Amino acid sequence: MLKARFAGLLDDVLAACLAVYGARLASLAVFGSVARATMRPDSDIDLLLVAETLPAGRMARMDEFAAVEARVAPALRAAAAAAGIQTILSPVFKTPEELRRGGFLFLDLVEEARILYDRDGLLRGYLDELGRRLAAMGAKRVRKGGGYYWVVKPDYRPGDTIEL
Repeated sequence: MLKARFAGLLDDVLAACLAVYGARLASLAVFGSVARATMRPDSDIDLLLVAETLPAGRMARMDEFAAVEARVAPALRAAAAAAGIQTILSPVFKTPEELRRGGFLFLDLVEEARILYDRDGLLRGYLDELGRRLAAMGAKRVRKGGGYYWVVKPDYRPGDTIEL
């Protein structure tokens, strides 16, 4: 029941993002516990939103995203009333250029991203290429306790440069 409720919320989030960002929306993915289907009723919905011409700065991007939250709010209230789900949306915003520059966030997304929308295959292509580079380096994602860490280059020597 919990997985089905979150799946319904993801449908609502996608519809809201398409309505708010329109043709600017390039990709939308969920990651974290919701993507792994290990969510709890209080799990955040971690999102990666890739869109053209995003405003500069996190706060301006959150201001724009408020319209998505407003559209999803009735579904969040319904999930809380019907199933005790107390979740929030936790977006990470990237332009296509920022996506291509990479970052540590994308390491986990290689293995666990659930892509909800990918207009031109931008995100899938980026994650597949990053996965190939990680495999070529012998990188491994290691589970420890309740989380994970990466051994990106097992044969690392001081002075080596690691390029992702």
